Amino acid sequence: MQIDIGTPSPKQEEFLLAKNRFIAYGGARGGGKSFAVRMKAKLLALRYPGIKLLIMRRTFPELRENHILPLVGELMGIATYKDSDKSFTFCNGSRLRFGYCDNDADVLQYQGQEFDVIFMDEATHFSEYQFSTLTACLRGANEFPKRMYLTCNPGGVGHHWVKRLFIDRKYQGAENPDDYTFIQAKVTDNKVLMDRDPGYVEMLDNLPDDLRRAWRDGDWDLFVGQYFSEWRREIHTCEPFEIPKDWKRYFSMDYGLDMLAAYWIAVDWQGRAYVYREVFQPNLIISEAAAAIKAAENEQIYARFAPPDLWNRRQDTGRSVAEIFAQHGLSLTKASNDRVAGWLDMKEWLQPVADEEGNASSNLCIFRNCSNLIESIPALQFDQRNPSDCATEPHQYTHGPDAIRYFLAGRPRPNARPAPKPHYNFASEKPKADPGGFGEKVRVI
Repeated sequence: MQIDIGTPSPKQEEFLLAKNRFIAYGGARGGGKSFAVRMKAKLLALRYPGIKLLIMRRTFPELRENHILPLVGELMGIATYKDSDKSFTFCNGSRLRFGYCDNDADVLQYQGQEFDVIFMDEATHFSEYQFSTLTACLRGANEFPKRMYLTCNPGGVGHHWVKRLFIDRKYQGAENPDDYTFIQAKVTDNKVLMDRDPGYVEMLDNLPDDLRRAWRDGDWDLFVGQYFSEWRREIHTCEPFEIPKDWKRYFSMDYGLDMLAAYWIAVDWQGRAYVYREVFQPNLIISEAAAAIKAAENEQIYARFAPPDLWNRRQDTGRSVAEIFAQHGLSLTKASNDRVAGWLDMKEWLQPVADEEGNASSNLCIFRNCSNLIESIPALQFDQRNPSDCATEPHQYTHGPDAIRYFLAGRPRPNARPAPKPHYNFASEKPKADPGGFGEKVRVI
């Protein structure tokens, strides 16, 4: 039996030949993802008589337009489509089913079913729960390959788990790094589209900067709904360097039993802030959190910031968390917890600025050893009910940015700081405690 599958692009050919258990393809618009899925499904069905395959999309109309209708023509005389169960049956007994999963409850219909190969087309439209549930269906007592093929672009409800597994390659539990591979494909890799529809490429080129970087360039630090669209890994992160001794150093944290997110920040004499150390640990009681903080530092700290709720007195002891930290040698300063104002302050600090030579830089820079913070800031999304606020889900990404927000709250970025008033009486100069600022002397008239 022969079938004309067309000529795959080099990236599509790489996708077709990959043999890992989980294979992700795409990362940008126009990379030929749907075509690659149909091509691989046809090849597998013809190569392995009796194999069971499943192609998933979020909704059935997407399945019909992107896969079912094209395959009806492509498989004429080779496989028969049965609309009642949404499947193609091949002459050799192989079966290709189509399924959709609009919400988490829909995925339960696949429990107990077995598939040799599953395709998740536009995987970032699926939740991690849906993905995990479908992986349990990837089984069977035969010698057919057991694989899951995913296509994806940045953005969507599944952005974070796809990015974690295939882009950042951060694995947990029993996840085996050797099981995962990612094949990046952009519109420039799709020669057919480039030749036949140059207007599509021009459309991508003319998008606003954020969308262009996500859709054309496949930048996984950007996606639709991202709160901190100012984020640029190349200017907001840097390699660690030795902090000069005369820079003031601060500490800021978000603390709860679920997570201690603690950060040390140095401020240079131009007012730029550098986050240079991170402690990110779950399940620490107060004494353990205090010990972890003290063990990490060996420098003089000018001020320590923490959220106001740490000053709430506990009913069982009558003491606040802040008091218990103080008893362990960590005196805290109460930060503002105005979320919207704090996030807007943070956006100002992250706003790229140009130096005299036109090179972009930032007033807030993070050492690359602070990996959780670097992962979390670009992951925050807009709150759908209050677009001025950040969403509190996924919750694991909120701890680090909250801690930095407490440090920046109300703090003007360097190029917005007011100049000293000329009418001060320098003869009556008195130093004033300034835990929320940069330590300038406040002169009293």
